[in-house]
Amino acid sequence: MTGMLASVVSLAEALQVREIGVDIIDLKNPAQGALGALPVAEVGRIVGCLNSGPPVSATIGDVPMDPDVVKPAVEAMASTGVDYVKIGFFPGGDWGGVIRGLSPLAGRGVRLVAVLFGDESPELDWIKELATAGFVGAMLDTRDKSKGSLRQACSDDFLRAFVSETRGRGLLCGLAGSLRVPDIAPLLALKPDYLGFRGALCGGERTDALDSESVRAISNLVRGEASSRTAA
Repeated sequence: MTGMLASVVSLAEALQVREIGVDIIDLKNPAQGALGALPVAEVGRIVGCLNSGPPVSATIGDVPMDPDVVKPAVEAMASTGVDYVKIGFFPGGDWGGVIRGLSPLAGRGVRLVAVLFGDESPELDWIKELATAGFVGAMLDTRDKSKGSLRQACSDDFLRAFVSETRGRGLLCGLAGSLRVPDIAPLLALKPDYLGFRGALCGGERTDALDSESVRAISNLVRGEASSRTAA
């Protein structure tokens, strides 16, 4: 059944979504970009305070596709004890070198999730490379949040192909990118492992504080729609 990922910016927000009930708590700083990162020390503090509950993920930030930059950033974030480290695959740079450079970390048990950007038309052939290197998941997101949701950036056929290829390679599959209520049912029909939210959980913009009622409403919709599809 498809789960819900909630992106949070602080310990207070992490506790808030844990109490309401989400499947993955994702630590990031939306004010710093599409995958803006919280400081490593702050991530470590949050992980230590949470202590139990759903898995926690964290992004390394909007960094260039340079193995010498990405690998130490991943190592630092992994040292915090998060369950998943998310790496954004931004246009340009050395994607192959980054993947090869991270493979030894995957071999040592660091659970890596690649984030591809649907509005940048990524090649799905990279998913095979990610699986071979030991990544545990791949996520499709949007880089430019001003251009609407993932479903506006990508065709249904592309989204279906992404989910099929990712799950077919044995990877966790996530879909995110300015998702709103009308996006939930169509995306659940594709059967990803989770849907990710930030803006829809806030009072307005993705940089605003979380709104508990919005978190609860989205959670109920994801769980209700997913349960009805499983029962069917």
